[in-house]
Amino acid sequence: MNAEPDKTSPGDYPTPDRLLHSGSEGEFTAEDLVLASGRDVNPKSLAWAERRMAEKGRASMDELLP
Repeated sequence: MNAEPDKTSPGDYPTPDRLLHSGSEGEFTAEDLVLASGRDVNPKSLAWAERRMAEKGRASMDELLP
């Protein structure tokens, strides 16, 4: 089966690998970290994310993503 979708007909196809990315290879924000953790975005969760980013840096996102 070809992983690339047929551009002429819509349907349920897997996302091509070239379009997939985790986000941790680039810059991310405290809001991104909160969303990746499955929490609601609110002042308390944003403060948690900012502390985690300050403590762990890029690893803070890598630990949450598969």
